[in-house]
Amino acid sequence: MKQKIEGLGVAIATPFDDAFNVDYAGFERLLDFLCGRDFESAAGEYAEAAFRDEAARAKFQRFWQAESGGADFIVVLGSTGEGATVEPDERRELIRRAVKRILGIPIVVGTGSNSTKAAVRLTEEAVDLGADAVLVVVPYYNKPTPGGLNAHFEAVAKAARGKPVIVYNVPGRTGLNLVPAVLNQLWQIPGVEAVKESSGNLAQIGEICRSLPQGKTVLSGDDGLALPEIAVGAEGLVSVAANILPRRYKALVDAARAGRRQEAKALHARLLPFTDALFLESNPIPLKAALKLTGLCGEAVRLPLAPAVQTTRERLASVLAALGARELA
Repeated sequence: MKQKIEGLGVAIATPFDDAFNVDYAGFERLLDFLCGRDFESAAGEYAEAAFRDEAARAKFQRFWQAESGGADFIVVLGSTGEGATVEPDERRELIRRAVKRILGIPIVVGTGSNSTKAAVRLTEEAVDLGADAVLVVVPYYNKPTPGGLNAHFEAVAKAARGKPVIVYNVPGRTGLNLVPAVLNQLWQIPGVEAVKESSGNLAQIGEICRSLPQGKTVLSGDDGLALPEIAVGAEGLVSVAANILPRRYKALVDAARAGRRQEAKALHARLLPFTDALFLESNPIPLKAALKLTGLCGEAVRLPLAPAVQTTRERLASVLAALGARELA
């Protein structure tokens, strides 16, 4: 039986060490953090090695215990996971480790490409390795016609072999907006079950939700727009910010979905400065800096991305302090 992808999804970052190699231990630790696993078993040994004094270790432990947990599904190797600069063997190992962690929630893998052949291959590989669903971005650079988009997603859905396909519309990165009329055609493809909508256009998102076929799902792709998107019919959020504060973003999504308007409004207002700070530079540059500030993993990004500038770091430290999160700057 297919698992429904809804609620709080976290587009997990891919940690790198100082030599820009994948930090697999850091990746597993972040998975455990997002799912609220016990501190001692998940991060106790790491904390002993990473923090020089007992006060710093205790601070990190308090942060973990206060903020961890809440993810309903995890997206591996999306834009936030720097999938574009992860090598094929690294991709396979990250997927294996996410699946073998047995987190008890769906593992969604980014398998998009502007080559249909490559997207099919990546999708088949992810499914073979145990992915529960795949996230497939609208092909970038090529500017395909509606007919080309339909053929592309038909091929990918066939490669997914019954696993849900989530279409990812992010025109700011692809140069092509998936308009509602074309999405309505894609809904006819067996296996296309959801759309992650990151156009930022609430009128468009409202129309997608208005005409949504029964059984299909809209997911917000913007932390700052989760509340209004859920208000018009989205059933979840694929979050960047929840890498740091998953429990709080889970509370926001749950309150919004349950119609607890005042609670959701207050949570949105409190979290918005942090959300905004995470997009002062290209994602995931500020996120990596925030992961370093909180002690969860290092801040390295792979070229052509460059580390966060000092003003971004300072802003992140300020908003985390204002939220009461125990940063370790």
